Amino acid sequence: MGHNRGLLCIAFAGLAWGVGGFVAAVLYDRSGLGPIAVTFWRYLGGIALLAAIRPFQQNGQKPLNKRRLVVNGLGMALYQTAYYVAIDLTGVAVATVVVLGSGPVLVAIGDRVLFKERVSVPTVALAVTGLVLLVGVDTVDAAGLAVAFVSAAGYAGVTLLNRAGKEDPFDSALGGFAVGTVVLLPLALLEGLLPTRGGTGETVALLAFLGAVPTALAYALFFAGLTVVRATTAAVVALVEPLAAVALGVLVLHEPLTGWSAAGAGLLLLSVVIGGQLERRSRTTAVTANAPTATAAASPHHQRWEDSRSGAAAAAADAGGGDCARRDVTTAVAETGFAPGPVTLTVHVPGESTGPEV
Repeated sequence: MGHNRGLLCIAFAGLAWGVGGFVAAVLYDRSGLGPIAVTFWRYLGGIALLAAIRPFQQNGQKPLNKRRLVVNGLGMALYQTAYYVAIDLTGVAVATVVVLGSGPVLVAIGDRVLFKERVSVPTVALAVTGLVLLVGVDTVDAAGLAVAFVSAAGYAGVTLLNRAGKEDPFDSALGGFAVGTVVLLPLALLEGLLPTRGGTGETVALLAFLGAVPTALAYALFFAGLTVVRATTAAVVALVEPLAAVALGVLVLHEPLTGWSAAGAGLLLLSVVIGGQLERRSRTTAVTANAPTATAAASPHHQRWEDSRSGAAAAAADAGGGDCARRDVTTAVAETGFAPGPVTLTVHVPGESTGPEV
């Protein structure tokens, strides 16, 4: 997957999660289902969809790491459940700010410690500031705040785990849903697994949408994006989630948008754009730094020189002189970075009159 496509996958996942939160809120109101039960049905729907598609997918990745998939599923169940508990204890605004605001900070710390990646502190700070202004915070409950931090830690752990993993993103999502469904089942039974009001058809349709788009598709794309995008950048770009939720609230429910919220939305968008640009710049720098060596290794002239070392030339190289000459030529090509061009070096090899053209 290309780098730009990875950024688009993560942005789409964030948008899908924002739409999913809006649809879930409608589902709570019309069906009587609680947040844990809705998450359970979301995960179950995600399993059904991904399992149906899986036989048609070409898996060229390494074998599955079952332990990593279990940890991934436990982390997903933890941060989803803790997030909804935090909402119940301290409200949507505080839970959203703490979970989505501290998540990128924790991811940035882990990114730096585990992967030695360069972290843009101003970009993360800009994103968190925009989130606080967008959502707003009134009162804070200490217990809810603690649970929200647990949710943020779970989100950061899942993000870093999938950034470090080599498994197929499709299988990571599928395995995570399977483990999460098992973990959430007893909690969902306690909360109430079946709807208590509203039409059955509408409830099934909303649950099907949640299982397909904000769950199966969004998580598969998010994990796929993490294979090519740094974890910190992914956490910042995924903050388009609250933007989507607020936009739907304004456009569909006609909720008021204050000046502070509009300013926060602007800062969030700016942080997403800056994060994407910094990510592209870092990748371009890395590719440019490695280009001379890669060019030398891929050069047909260089290859012809390697292939020509046979017979008497190879015997002479084993004596010492030819091997030194070969290293000199390779170094010269690597330093110039112009191997495909008409660069000609004549090298003296004991036992040979001239060296090959490189």
